[in-house]
Amino acid sequence: SGGDRNEALRLKGPAQETWKFTAEIDATDQFDVAAPDGIHPELATLEMLVHPTSAQLREASRLTKKGTIEISPIEMPLTLFTWGSKRVMPVRLTELSINESAFDVNLNPIRASLGIGMKVLSVSDLPAGHRGADLYLAHLAQKERLARTARGGRLAELGLGRGL
Repeated sequence: SGGDRNEALRLKGPAQETWKFTAEIDATDQFDVAAPDGIHPELATLEMLVHPTSAQLREASRLTKKGTIEISPIEMPLTLFTWGSKRVMPVRLTELSINESAFDVNLNPIRASLGIGMKVLSVSDLPAGHRGADLYLAHLAQKERLARTARGGRLAELGLGRGL
């Protein structure tokens, strides 16, 4: 409300794009492959996308004890979400829930359901020259190529008359 009508159709930058999905990891039929840790390694890999490493935490603690203050948060490695060859994008996990539902005799998980939420990192989120910014631009260019192949429609095909 009260917005400038001249600005209504102007873009101020890339849209904020998010993804949410549920994934299943199941190794119940692959005991020989999953042994001796079940699906712990796969779950730990995902969990490490939202945790700093123990070495980073120790270093931060060491610097704190020394009286050195670290103002900027710990930077995580760039994470790419790949959903086929036409969707490769830099992301930050915003949500991760794990529901382990089956275990081997040593209580290693062998089946889990995951809730995953991600924010696609755009050029607005990353510093200039960052590899993730280049990957975002490649992702956006791929969307543009795909959009050009879509069949365009006319208002009449949508049931809208000439009066519009």
